[in-house]
Amino acid sequence: MNLRRGFPLVWQQYAALLKKNLLLSWRNKTGTFMQLFSSFFFIFLIFAIQKAIEARFSTSTAYKSVTDPTPLLLPPIPPCEDKFYTKLPCYDFLWSGNASPAARRIVTNIMANNPGRPIPDSKVGGSACLLRKGKGNGSEVQSFGTPTEVDAWLLSNPMRCPGALHFVERNATVISYGIQTNSTPVSVRGNYEDPTFKFQIPLQIAAEREIARYLIGDPSFSWNVGFKEFAHPAVQTFSAVAAVGPPFFLAAVMFSFVIQISSLITERELKLRQAMNMMGLYDSAYWLSWLTWEGFLMLLSSLFLVLFGMMFQFDFFLNNSFAVVYLVFFLFQLNMIGFGFMLSSFISKSSSSTTVGFSIFIVGFMTQLVTIFGFPYGHSFSSNIRAIWSLFPPNLLAQALTLLADATSTHQDVGVSWSRRAKCAPNDTECVITIDDIYKWLVATFFLWFILAIYFDNIIPNASGVRKSVFYFLNPWYWMGKGGSKVKGSVPQQQHITPDDGDVLEEENIVKHQTQEGVVDPNVAVQIRGLAKTYPGNRQCGCCKCKKTPPYHALRGLWVNFAKDQLFCLLGPNGAGKTTAINCLTGITPVTGGDAIIYGNSIRSAVGMSNIRRIIGVCPQFDILWDALSGQEHLHLFASIKGLPPASIKLVAQNSLAEVRLTEAAKMRAGSYSGGMKRRLSVAIALIGDPKLVILDEPTTGMDPITRRHVWDIINDAKKGRAIVLTTHSMEEADILSDRIGIMAKGRLRCIGTSIRLKSRFGTGFIANVSFLGSNNGQTPQTRSPPDRAAVSTVHHEAVKQFFKDRLDVVPKEENKAFFTFVIPHDREALLTKFFGELQDREKEFGISDIQLGLTTLEEVFLNIARQAELESAAAEGRLATLNLTSGATVSIPLGARFVGIPGTESEEHPRGIMVEVYWEQDDFGALCISSHSNEIPIPPNVQPMPSIVTSQRNLFGRSELVHGVVFDPNQINVTENR
Repeated sequence: MNLRRGFPLVWQQYAALLKKNLLLSWRNKTGTFMQLFSSFFFIFLIFAIQKAIEARFSTSTAYKSVTDPTPLLLPPIPPCEDKFYTKLPCYDFLWSGNASPAARRIVTNIMANNPGRPIPDSKVGGSACLLRKGKGNGSEVQSFGTPTEVDAWLLSNPMRCPGALHFVERNATVISYGIQTNSTPVSVRGNYEDPTFKFQIPLQIAAEREIARYLIGDPSFSWNVGFKEFAHPAVQTFSAVAAVGPPFFLAAVMFSFVIQISSLITERELKLRQAMNMMGLYDSAYWLSWLTWEGFLMLLSSLFLVLFGMMFQFDFFLNNSFAVVYLVFFLFQLNMIGFGFMLSSFISKSSSSTTVGFSIFIVGFMTQLVTIFGFPYGHSFSSNIRAIWSLFPPNLLAQALTLLADATSTHQDVGVSWSRRAKCAPNDTECVITIDDIYKWLVATFFLWFILAIYFDNIIPNASGVRKSVFYFLNPWYWMGKGGSKVKGSVPQQQHITPDDGDVLEEENIVKHQTQEGVVDPNVAVQIRGLAKTYPGNRQCGCCKCKKTPPYHALRGLWVNFAKDQLFCLLGPNGAGKTTAINCLTGITPVTGGDAIIYGNSIRSAVGMSNIRRIIGVCPQFDILWDALSGQEHLHLFASIKGLPPASIKLVAQNSLAEVRLTEAAKMRAGSYSGGMKRRLSVAIALIGDPKLVILDEPTTGMDPITRRHVWDIINDAKKGRAIVLTTHSMEEADILSDRIGIMAKGRLRCIGTSIRLKSRFGTGFIANVSFLGSNNGQTPQTRSPPDRAAVSTVHHEAVKQFFKDRLDVVPKEENKAFFTFVIPHDREALLTKFFGELQDREKEFGISDIQLGLTTLEEVFLNIARQAELESAAAEGRLATLNLTSGATVSIPLGARFVGIPGTESEEHPRGIMVEVYWEQDDFGALCISSHSNEIPIPPNVQPMPSIVTSQRNLFGRSELVHGVVFDPNQINVTENR
């Protein structure tokens, strides 16, 4: 199949990823809705704040343009209840000078002639103006003699009277007066109270009017006094957009910011991007697809934000040019996209994205407050400080909003037009930065963040430790895509470990010879040359000291060829190095030493690995799928990344789904698939695009037996024209599918060959199953056998065991009433023909119904190899295990020791002491652990202890913490007699 290359492939991948982003956003409707419409909520809050401030200043004309003020004629003395925060009962005014008849007359006329409302006697305080309970209507008016008495009353009765008049009769033609009011302005619910105009001037007009009438003697004398506010323009109004807009708009953008970096980190954390990279994804297509999609969302989000602002009738949005305002918000959000891309390279967990977003908002909120107060966009600050300050996107937003808000601070201001964007904004007295300068800063810093994002993404090690050189962009191959893929002829230098197995050694010598001689075998698809991977140790510090863990050798020099048209099965216990080897071959994990050549391309070369990824298909150990995408959409995506012609993608996807029996679930989301269905989809993805090398890491995990057999057929058919590397924990699967098998343990290849050869070389021998008559083929009989029949069966069993013991020296490995299982060593193979011939002749004598003979299973080979590797590792590291005896004693013994003497048990009866036989088993990870031990038996006189490699461990007091057992060679001990 011809796959696309170059720019057409990049464009195809870009389109497929863009469609993937669209589908994920569409199916995450809540997140997408918040990205687009969260600005409405914050605009509404700004609108509420604006209206609250306007309501508070609604009675003031300071924020209005007054050209022809309305005159205020004959303002009356208001009732005391109109005074804000007054206490009841209250008095409209107080007066002093009651010794003068003229003053009493004038006060009486003031009360009677108050415009629109005569003042009752009970509302005027005179004398002591004392409130006497229980008399009349609850009040009595008495006059004050002097202003001092008025002051005393006001002090003892606060907030009960807004003002006072003090009269002094100088002579018959001269009467003077004084006015005393509380001049403190107060407000209630946005209404301001001006004591001068509300109380002082009405008292003044009333006093002068009645004094003039009294002196003239004409009670109807006209005294009309009017007042006008001085004409003035509106002062700068309060703008909620300028005051609280920057943090509110930043908060609206943070929704998109958090969702964006969370999506990026999730794809990396779940290894989705790694899966796409293994299929040949270009980084340029990946980043451009995300930039395009997020940019499109920001286009819509910015548009909605401006439209919402116009809908709420903000002067900021109505008076400034639509293009100017829209571009400010769009470029700011675009800048935050690049900023988020860069930050995502430093974050490893998607759960941390919310914390990072909140931290960015808090820092941005603080710096925006500083920016609103003028720092550093003033002439008193250097341009270097402004440049550094402008690198943080929220600061530029705050300054842009301040300029645009000041340009519409009064109703006369026309705002900033598109043609004036490069000029100083109206009312900008500093004029050190214009709106056009802010545009340039936002665009320049966006490109800075975007370039840094790509750079950090390449040089910061991922979860597998893969990274490029700090100066990778200076290498010509990075830009031209050439070089670095040549096959090197030298053998990598590393510490050599001679294999114990002859087949492994032969395989290693073949690979080394081909490497040294430069021989290219056309039948070899993959050649692994001394592949090694070591993870460095970590330093762990406690309260008192630091301890450094030793390095872990995951691979210790792997030399092997994988042939074309064959399936190579890699077996081994957990931690053997299988997945590490696969990760090295696919470029997920960087190698420490050695190399591997895949169809002529080196995995140590970036360009070589790029070429390798175009010709391989990988089914990883764990399913790497998007829960929100269907199986069909997964195949379309990976087929596009692989470079299949667009016209064939739909048909190839349908055929792949049919092969793995997922046609009916093609349009179901992968998140609803069962474990087996996900594995089948992963297998289909690995085989798409007709790869030359297919790597299947435990592909049938979680499948039912019927589906597993079907997938085996698919894998068998897939061997034609390609090489397949399979890892599995199913020995049956390895036995059926593999052409060659390699078993790894502790990072090394322990054996290699066909299934039959491994069984014959590493198995315990032959397995003989002997079934007896009357056993219902091993099933429990429906009726109980008579006692005489049971006795006969027991005689037959003993006779068969003795027959095997006498002729082959073996005992049953497993026995019950229905059958016996014997393990016959290979060294007795020459005796088998005669032995089974005689056994078959005596079938009736022994009551035998069936005899089966076969090789040991692959599982036994696997367990033996793993056990031997564990023993070697334990011996090399000097690891110990604790043996708890039935007597209560505790003995420390080397791992894998079989016969162990107990020190300190010497006696007259047992002069050499006693010993036990230790039985070992392997746990789920292949590690040896003690299962049980035999009864204590005397140590035979003819055995000698093996050399000990263990030294006693002593505690702080110099005493040995554990008693160390004495190990004996099993070959010196007659096992049967000991039992």
